[in-house]
Amino acid sequence: MSANFFKTPVSRFVWETKYCYRDGKVFHDRCLDDTWRRVSLAVAGIEPVDREKWQSRFYEALSSGRFLPGGRILAGAGTRKQVTLFNCFAMGAIEDSMNGIFDALKEGALTMQQGGGIGYDFSTLRPKGMQARHVGGIASGPVSFMRIWNIMCETLLSTGARRGAMMATLRCDHPDIEAFIDAKRNRAELRNFNLSVLVSDEFMRAVQSDDPWPLVFPVDQSGDNETATGGNTLMRRWSVNPEAVPCQIIRTVSARVLWQRIMRATYDYAEPGVLFIDRINRANNLWYRERLATTNPCGEIPLPPYGACNLGSIIITRFVIKPFSEEAHFDTNGIAATTAVAVRMLDNVIDVSGFPLDKQKQQALGARRIGLGITGLADSLIMLGVRYGADESYILAAKAMRLICHTAYKTSVELARTKGIFPYFEKNNYLQGSYVKSLPAGIRKAIAKGGIRNSHLIAIAPTGSISLLADNISNGLEPVFDAHYRRRLLTEDGVYKEHELEDYAVRVWREQQGNDPLPPAFVTAQQLSPMTHLKMQSVIQRYVDNAISKTIYVPRDTDFGSFQSLYEKAFELGLKGCTTFRPNPVTGSVLIPDQLDQAANCCEITREGD
Repeated sequence: MSANFFKTPVSRFVWETKYCYRDGKVFHDRCLDDTWRRVSLAVAGIEPVDREKWQSRFYEALSSGRFLPGGRILAGAGTRKQVTLFNCFAMGAIEDSMNGIFDALKEGALTMQQGGGIGYDFSTLRPKGMQARHVGGIASGPVSFMRIWNIMCETLLSTGARRGAMMATLRCDHPDIEAFIDAKRNRAELRNFNLSVLVSDEFMRAVQSDDPWPLVFPVDQSGDNETATGGNTLMRRWSVNPEAVPCQIIRTVSARVLWQRIMRATYDYAEPGVLFIDRINRANNLWYRERLATTNPCGEIPLPPYGACNLGSIIITRFVIKPFSEEAHFDTNGIAATTAVAVRMLDNVIDVSGFPLDKQKQQALGARRIGLGITGLADSLIMLGVRYGADESYILAAKAMRLICHTAYKTSVELARTKGIFPYFEKNNYLQGSYVKSLPAGIRKAIAKGGIRNSHLIAIAPTGSISLLADNISNGLEPVFDAHYRRRLLTEDGVYKEHELEDYAVRVWREQQGNDPLPPAFVTAQQLSPMTHLKMQSVIQRYVDNAISKTIYVPRDTDFGSFQSLYEKAFELGLKGCTTFRPNPVTGSVLIPDQLDQAANCCEITREGD
């Protein structure tokens, strides 16, 4: 398929600007096939036996368009560049001192310089106005230091076709939580960050009961704080600390008022998102050794300090047989076969990749996390004749994701027999994990007998760039944006260029049916209720051990009460997080429908993970 892979100009543009290996004007990849061969050869190079066989299988998966690894793998594997092949990193806990803060900044800069996206929990930094230890000064608060990270990111990525990517999280009980919530109200502020509030189960109960909510900070870090109310303390597990620590109550607010402030901010300008952090920790396969407090920039990979994960996606549109016919169906055997190859390929990437920091290498080799997902779901449903949001759409999506999940786990068990289990594996504890306990008995029995190669296997990434490379298929789990639209993409000169795009399923329909009206199954994000998005995410979440990057489109005229209930429903449905986008004047547009004026504010947050 490589010779005819580029059916649209945007696919070639993405390859040339992001994934083609070259030094200046010297092209090492003269065509897309060179990219496939470079990547497959590099990743197969770690195979102890049958190297040529696996190189051939990896190449076939790539060149057929059935599987695409994350962008860092496509751009870096087999090159002489000093880059990492991992998209996703969480950085270490930020020590609340000037040395600690700038050491953390340096680690982040080194990681971003090699191409990794980074996530930080800023909850360890004392709130604004609190006396600083040792020097006797007054702390300026987490948001002030986030601005330094933002400038660092902007400086490193001031030119080039890849958007900077950082995640910042803050606990819902940190005294500076209101400042964090409001941080991006100004369009010029923190544009290189995605923001998410770490929301606890206790806080959600307090919201529902309309209880007071204490804002606190650990006593051993708080120093002599005259603003504390009576010296009262309570115990909290703070950030990545595995044990509860005494925290001083700085002040108390209404839980419901604070929740409404979070909701109002994301209603008005799409941030912050919400991470249900207690659920994330309970569902973590490595619950027995990790405490999670942040994610990668797009939210699909919760990670411990210095944790890392690589990504890849099954291009599920390639498995639709006889599209737009009464016999249309998924090639389930093909999906399973490609999943097995993809798991092995991503596992090999762990050993092939370089790492900016030695601590990241230790974590990656210890846990061997990978994040295999899907992209093109909405286009696949259209070609199958099923409307996104119909009952059958949830059934088909769940079946496909269950097949991929269970095949991935079986493959990882098989790999453990020949290549060894991941070093952090502790059989009894691993099998007691809530997610692992939800797997079929046969898989759990196999893990108990022979272990497993990877601690985590499944994640749904935003796939913004690789979906464009794959002929502009719908990305991730997202509905189709529109039949025809315009999208702004960064060029190598660091400026935006606008592209005219046609949806993949629409193009296939036109090739078969000419100018006939689009089929009844064609539906766009704007035509779907937000609850439809939410339900699809919840259906898929059952088969995802990491997390899901999903932006729920909310029409501009949605009232605030209905909007707010979406997040409460997300919590009730068992999701690990929730992100919405309602057209607003702060974030601007990346996708623009043909029928709307350029100045209209519509569509989605630019969550580029690849």
